[in-house]
Amino acid sequence: MSLQSQLGNPPPVPSIAYNGSRAPGCRMPRFLFLATAASLLLLASFAAYSQANDSGQKPATPVTASSSNSSANAPSTPQAPPIPASAPHMSRETRLQIIRDFETQLVYSRTSFPMGTKGLQLKDGTITPNGRQLDQILVIYGPSIKPGDPAHISFVRIKEDHIHFELNGGPIRRQKWYQRIEISGANGPAITGPGNTETNNPHGSYVDLYFDKYVPEMTAAQLRQLLYPVLDFNARNPEQAYLDALPPKVKEAILAHHVLVGMNREMVLHAKGKPPNKVREKDGDTEYEEWVYGSPPADVDFVRFVGDEVVRVETMKVGGQKIVRTEKEVILPNSDEEKEAQSKPEEHPSNAPSLRRPGEDPNNVPQATPASGASPAPPPPPDIPQPNGPNQIVAVR
Repeated sequence: MSLQSQLGNPPPVPSIAYNGSRAPGCRMPRFLFLATAASLLLLASFAAYSQANDSGQKPATPVTASSSNSSANAPSTPQAPPIPASAPHMSRETRLQIIRDFETQLVYSRTSFPMGTKGLQLKDGTITPNGRQLDQILVIYGPSIKPGDPAHISFVRIKEDHIHFELNGGPIRRQKWYQRIEISGANGPAITGPGNTETNNPHGSYVDLYFDKYVPEMTAAQLRQLLYPVLDFNARNPEQAYLDALPPKVKEAILAHHVLVGMNREMVLHAKGKPPNKVREKDGDTEYEEWVYGSPPADVDFVRFVGDEVVRVETMKVGGQKIVRTEKEVILPNSDEEKEAQSKPEEHPSNAPSLRRPGEDPNNVPQATPASGASPAPPPPPDIPQPNGPNQIVAVR
């Protein structure tokens, strides 16, 4: 006999009809389950959409220190199309626009400007004076603006073949409008305002931008590019303006806070800052100054200056190792010109004035003056007979 016949037929399952009320012990209706699932899907899709929006607002890759440094150290050379050779004369509208754009504008210097009426001239990217000649002018008149210093363009004048830019007030203090007023009556003398004469301004300077024949038509961006050898319009701070004016090797060393043999004092200050200690010594006949950076147990750097140039860098490591560098690692443009000028013998023109008589031997130099101060008597002329004794008289026809 089968198992089903032994157990008998199972009782029929009662059917339950849903009339809007939930009976006890009954399962959740199907439409409530579907509504709950749909709401969960809507919530999940909304969360995913908001997360996607948040991720789209953030950068895909993090900004590393190297990328930020490379963007900050990128040269700020302005890029503008060159001025065509057949450009016409600058129009009146362009003159007024350039004067409005450039006057009272803050810039950063890329070179040294001398004080007073000894300004700079710029033509085809070449600065005049430069090198040793500029150093001599700076020693005589003093610097008005140094590389990296901020300055403002106080006056712009466009002439026939050049544009005149005055910095920090220019070399001459200009009169105010009320100083040029003149009042006159029918029978009385004319009365002028106070301070009718121009006074010197030793703190200002200027630069003249010269062209070949005339000032051509150009844009403000093209003019900024022409002035870039002396003025930086895009620098964000004085430090960037100073670094952009240096050779690439010196700029990299300053950013790495490293001192190279051949740097000057200002470069070392930008690289290491002010030294905590200074020592002045004398090595034979040579006087030098040593700047000391650091203190034990850390590394200690001894930077030696002779004049304005670094001639020796000595580093004492923590483990006792001593590193000395004396070979020149960077050559500044002015140093070679000065050495060449010093080593070059002084040349005299062929027609230089002389106290020698015509036909006299230049090697026949008179003897030096004795220590007593009395100069020896010149020898008598050979055609005059001389007496042989103290009481003899020589007759001369």
